[in-house]
Amino acid sequence: MAKSANLYARIEPEVKEQAEKILSTLGIPASNAINMFYKQIILQKGLPFEVKIPERTHVDVSPAVSRGTSRRTGERICGYESRADQRRTNSF
Repeated sequence: MAKSANLYARIEPEVKEQAEKILSTLGIPASNAINMFYKQIILQKGLPFEVKIPERTHVDVSPAVSRGTSRRTGERICGYESRADQRRTNSF
């Protein structure tokens, strides 16, 4: 089948650059990759990947907060040596 239809799309320059670099490494011209994408849409009768809003993950920071230290670095994250020092300073 002759390729005679044109497609014009605006995309972020960085996305285009990164994708074309990967496609070049694979030896696939961007026009062929777009054609493959469209064929997958037809075969799948929709996008060939799941599109959804990811669920938020809960990060439990209570152990670090109770210790007053950063889980990543282990450094103290509050300006007090102990909770007792904090209570004494904050009592008016």
